[in-house]
Amino acid sequence: MIRQTVFGFKIEKSREALTAHGGLALMAEFNHGLGLRGLVERYLPRPGSNRGYSPSVFVDSLVMMLEGGGRSLEDLRELSREEALMTLVGRNQIPDADTAGDWLRRMGDPQRDQAGLKGLGQVRDELNRRILRRDGTVDYTLDVDATQVLGEKREACFTYQGEKGYMPMLGFLFEAKVCLLDEFREGNVSPGAGHREFYRQCKERVPEGKRIGFYRADSASYQAELINDLEGDQVFWAITADQDAAVKRAIEAIGPEEWHEPAAGCGYEIAETVHAMNKTRGAFRLIIKRELRRQGDLFEKQQERYFHHVVASNWPEEEKSAHEVLVWHNQRGQAENFNKELKSGFGMERMPCGESWANAVFFRIGVIAYNLFIGFKRLSCPEAWVHHTIATIRWKMVQIAGRIIHHAGQVFLSLVADVKTLDLFHQIRRRCFDLSAAPDG
Repeated sequence: MIRQTVFGFKIEKSREALTAHGGLALMAEFNHGLGLRGLVERYLPRPGSNRGYSPSVFVDSLVMMLEGGGRSLEDLRELSREEALMTLVGRNQIPDADTAGDWLRRMGDPQRDQAGLKGLGQVRDELNRRILRRDGTVDYTLDVDATQVLGEKREACFTYQGEKGYMPMLGFLFEAKVCLLDEFREGNVSPGAGHREFYRQCKERVPEGKRIGFYRADSASYQAELINDLEGDQVFWAITADQDAAVKRAIEAIGPEEWHEPAAGCGYEIAETVHAMNKTRGAFRLIIKRELRRQGDLFEKQQERYFHHVVASNWPEEEKSAHEVLVWHNQRGQAENFNKELKSGFGMERMPCGESWANAVFFRIGVIAYNLFIGFKRLSCPEAWVHHTIATIRWKMVQIAGRIIHHAGQVFLSLVADVKTLDLFHQIRRRCFDLSAAPDG
């Protein structure tokens, strides 16, 4: 026989109970131990008939799909092919893509008061509380940012970046990496809308005995009402300032002798002054970084000599110098990495449905999947894994082949792994069990 393949092996179908994602069972075990299924059944609307899937079937399936690497509703098919693994974690039925899409539309339907979306918000909040109660942080840093999600959908609007999509607002806790609050918005909504109310909602969602002690954001949060709230709550904050006429006059009033390099040869200078907005109750520090404009703009005849970056802050000078405030404020760039993990790691860079309200439900489930992953790393995995991305965890733990064996009334997950990996899996399972015994902490 003439060989018609590069290597001399044959492919055939196996009837054995096999899985290509053995480690996904551990993530499902953590989700269940933390109470995901019970909370979904408690807060989300029940199906309209006895033949419909319960809400936990949809949420649990979508969360596992996203954790396993799926990016669209069609990827539920891949999960349904893992029949043996799904039976192992108590999911004998997986809804198809069309059924899941219809459910997303019902849960977010404005005519039904978006009962499902609101219920998912309660699920997210309770899961976050259960995760945050177990860390030692008392004063959290809230990083607020709006992120663009592309969506060539019939109801999607153009964003300020000129692309069709959505502009959800996200609030991350820097220390815990948890997304405390998500607000799905149309693409044409201003990134600066509703920051004060968003902060207040975040404040209400921090567990008892903890608080938001620090706040960082870009110029969309440069608003007097928000700053007054932060001052009233004794929160230390640093916000990129709008370079409006008043700020530009303040920069021009700074004398040449007040500018200095924080480190010799760093290539930029900093200075600071005191500033107040018309509606703020008090003044605050205005820290300016300037860098020489080394190349002119081809289309602008009159140009300033320097580029300026301005940060407003209430940090006392005795606690942080001007340069230290800039460094601390720049750490909010880590929120971009959180956004990247949520969007690229969990498939939230594109939405599956034509209706915005259905996409809002899908996005919130993505946030829940992200937060569960953060909790899984922090509460069940080795400490060295805390900084791993979901892609790394999939490569090291999830994508391990295995066989499900039923013998003598017991079920075994036989994995293709070395002794060290098996021992690690046993440790993770023990921690998940301890967590399930007292999910409220």
